[in-house]
Amino acid sequence: MARQLTLDLALAPALGRDDFLVAPANALAMAVLDDPAGWPQGRMLLIGPDGSGKTHLAAIWAAETGAAQVPARGLRVDSVDLLAREGGALLIEDADRMAGNPGAQQALFHLWNLSAERDCLLLLTARTAPGQWGLTLPDLLSRMGAMAVTRIEPPDESLLAAVLVKLLADRQMVAPSGLIDWLVPRMDRDLGLARRLVAALDAETMAERRPLTRPLAAALLERVAQTDPPRPEPSRDA
Repeated sequence: MARQLTLDLALAPALGRDDFLVAPANALAMAVLDDPAGWPQGRMLLIGPDGSGKTHLAAIWAAETGAAQVPARGLRVDSVDLLAREGGALLIEDADRMAGNPGAQQALFHLWNLSAERDCLLLLTARTAPGQWGLTLPDLLSRMGAMAVTRIEPPDESLLAAVLVKLLADRQMVAPSGLIDWLVPRMDRDLGLARRLVAALDAETMAERRPLTRPLAAALLERVAQTDPPRPEPSRDA
C-alpha cells in the first residue's frame, strides 16, 4: 500500500499555566519566575535544555507580566528604546543563539543597562551558561556571567511520562495501555527526544494508516534516538 502524504497539522501546544506540568525538575524555576521582586536588579536567566519546558515557563511569565517578547537573534540596536519600557517587562529568548551576531550582542548590552534605568524586568532564556554562548563583546559577557540564574533540571521518569501523554494529546493521539510505562525506562531523560518521538509516531501512523503500537514505538524510538536533533540556523549580523 502506498504511503499517504501527510502534513504536520498538530495543534500548537497549550502554553498556559494550567497546562504546565510541575515536577521536581522545574518547580524551583517556576517559583523563581513567580517572584520577580526577588530577582537581583530585576534580571534573571532561565537555563534549560531543548524541550525542557523553558519556552512554556517563560510564556507564562510573559503573559502574566505583560512582557514584550523577542528572540535574541532578532535584537537590533535601533529597537532597544521601544523594548525596555518604563516599569515594564521584557523576555529575550534563546540568548545562547546570538553568537556571530555583533548587532544583537550590542543591543542586548544596551538593554541590560536601559532595563535597570527604567525599572524594567528582564528575563533571558538559554540552553547553556553564558560562557558557552560564544559572545564576542567582552562587556556583555561579563554582565551575562554575573546574572542571577535559575535552571530546569533533567526530567525524572514521572515528568517524562506526563510529557509524553501531553504531547500525544496535543496531536489528538492516545497511547495504548502500557505503552508509556514501557517507553519511559527505555528512553534518555530528554524532553526534546520525547517531542521528536511523538512527531515521528504521528507522521508514521498517518502515512501508513496504522495504529499506534508498541512495536512501532520501539522501532521509531531506536531511529529517533540515533538521529541528532535539528540545529538552529546560523545567526546573521544585524
